[in-house]
Amino acid sequence: MPRLKIDIDYLAEQLKVLLAIDSPTGYTDTIVRYVTEELARLGLEPELTRRGAIRAVWRGARRRGARAVITHVDTLGAQVKRVKDTGRLEIVPIGHWSARFAEGARVTIYTEKGSFRGSILPLKASGHTFNEGVDELPVGWEYVELRLDALAFSRKETMALGIDVGDFVAIDPQPEFLDNGFIVSRHLDDKAGVAIALASLQALKREQADTPVDTHWLFTISEEVGVGASAIVTPEIASMVTIDNGTTAPGQNSSEFGVTIAMADQSGPFDYHLSKKFVDLCREEDIRYQKDIFRHYRSDSASALEAGHDVRTALITFGVDASHGYERVHMHALRSVAELTTAYVTSPMEIQRDVEEMSNIEGFTEQPTEAADQPKRPRTLPEPR
Repeated sequence: MPRLKIDIDYLAEQLKVLLAIDSPTGYTDTIVRYVTEELARLGLEPELTRRGAIRAVWRGARRRGARAVITHVDTLGAQVKRVKDTGRLEIVPIGHWSARFAEGARVTIYTEKGSFRGSILPLKASGHTFNEGVDELPVGWEYVELRLDALAFSRKETMALGIDVGDFVAIDPQPEFLDNGFIVSRHLDDKAGVAIALASLQALKREQADTPVDTHWLFTISEEVGVGASAIVTPEIASMVTIDNGTTAPGQNSSEFGVTIAMADQSGPFDYHLSKKFVDLCREEDIRYQKDIFRHYRSDSASALEAGHDVRTALITFGVDASHGYERVHMHALRSVAELTTAYVTSPMEIQRDVEEMSNIEGFTEQPTEAADQPKRPRTLPEPR
């Protein structure tokens, strides 16, 4: 079956809803409940791990040798490290992101007694007071603080509100969906990936698509801190594709249009054969694509392999500009990744021995070793003396 038509209105609506739900790593219960409900509405029977990672299986012709499509619902955020004498809060990041992008952010602080609003500000925030000192202040988490929008001007007053060390800080995404197809928001990593997975499932349901093997749709809750897929992959899964953001930036080959197929990240190369399959599917289905390598990047694929799961892994991405900052992507990329996802899960399974966890050499894969054919160059004769 070729790629399926993606309902981009549904994809956009799901992304808007997901972005509106705060979900910094460690505070993901609400978004887990939402995604579980949407999967059930799409006709699947989701199940949860103890902490809330989600698995929903689309039944195919065979259980063994299953495929997995994985995204993550958690985002970057922060936690309260210390309540200062001024009543303001020292914070530390959840995940890896620069305090440069935290300055000026509007936030919600979640406590045992309820939530509060506030802003993350540099320690020297007033030009009228500090003059050039505002620009001279270094960038770093030790140079910002969280100002509460509450009557709390001392440590005692802040503590009396129920705010304490360890409370979670969710960063407002501030999304904009532009008429020209661009989407600007924090946390496109990886809520855009979750929306892509849901839109792919909606297309499969609409077309009543058949798949050669079961497809496990997985949603993890701690990818931003490196745990990710370590405890959600089951033995029948033979191959797993991660949907996440690509890094559109100088020196990179990613794009905000089409699919960016990652060939490697800081954890090493992705599986040769599975990555090649995605390239071949893009060519066959006329899906725009480019390849890239990410040097300062890891995903759910890495955490699955590090946990000891023997699965083929690949990473297909939507190119995001200013990743882990004020992110931007184009709907063309989101639609393209969803189209490729549907083409993948409905495509034939080529490596039949992958149904077994262990087997002999028969049917084992081969990588090309022959010298490539090259056009013959005309022999250049020496000039006569």
